[in-house]
Amino acid sequence: MTVEFYRIEPSARTSWRLAVLMGANTRTYKFALGSALLEHAAQDRTEVTLDELAVPYAMGLVTHLTEASQAPSGPPLGESDFLSVAQREAEESTSLGHPTERLLYAAVRSMPAMVMRKFHNLGGGTETAHRFYELTGSPRRRIVRLTPDLLQVARSEQATGLRTELSARWNIVESSFSAGIGRSLITEGVAVDWATLKLTDKHRRRSVTGVAEALIGFQHGRCLICATPIAPDDKTAVDHVFPHSLMRRFGAVSGWQGPDLDVIWNLAPAHETCNSTKSDRLPTPNELDRLAQRNEAILQSPHPLKKTLQLTLRSAGYSDRPGQWPYFLRQVQAACT
Repeated sequence: MTVEFYRIEPSARTSWRLAVLMGANTRTYKFALGSALLEHAAQDRTEVTLDELAVPYAMGLVTHLTEASQAPSGPPLGESDFLSVAQREAEESTSLGHPTERLLYAAVRSMPAMVMRKFHNLGGGTETAHRFYELTGSPRRRIVRLTPDLLQVARSEQATGLRTELSARWNIVESSFSAGIGRSLITEGVAVDWATLKLTDKHRRRSVTGVAEALIGFQHGRCLICATPIAPDDKTAVDHVFPHSLMRRFGAVSGWQGPDLDVIWNLAPAHETCNSTKSDRLPTPNELDRLAQRNEAILQSPHPLKKTLQLTLRSAGYSDRPGQWPYFLRQVQAACT
């Protein structure tokens, strides 16, 4: 299904989303590298030294380390492990506003053999169709060439949105590593706090990230209703694709027989004007197709969004293998008539 996600919009931007949203995450290094790459590419740099790239990379991880774990729980990390070094150097680096020499050295030493080797990797031994950097030079002075594809992504009209998506995904993944809420997210998925439009865990109701920010990338940055891009300055809303009023309307007569409509399978970022015009009408066939494609894409991402959708399918008697969403949505449509 990653092939299908790319087929819908074959571009460097889609390859970037595949790497960020659907790549495996044993740690959060990919997000720190992605953020650092976008920062330098936005300055129209075509190449940087590895030391230069390592500065925002290391500082991004240090900033997130103060909020949450950047790796799943397990055996204690060795002293030379990069995260161990980052933890020891975090306070001083934060005070300085840049990495300490020890932290920078550890980042430069670990990045080529670790995150930079894996950034383009997808599941099943495949890679993204586009590459965003090349590592060249001698061991004493490594050069990172920023490819035209990366520059295109960083200059695109969706660049601001891509940075927001990366940040949201980083928050989701690190929350799944958290000792307090990670197990709940992995086994039970996410809930929605409608007062704040944030995703939360189902027990402690701790905020994870915004609903729109978490979902918009799986829609290629587009409004689900009109299918045009959502620009940074556009006013947005989170649309109930099947209107929430159905549960009240049918509940007052014979009881709503369909699934919970307040769960992320039925929620989609949209232009505020499109959402207002749509009001309480049922989704069109094109909107249902886009929702099915969006939900199939989420099923290709690591937990916990994936788990939330898997539980929705299973509760309705479906398997969570690819291709089930069109059938599920037709069943919901039938329940509305």
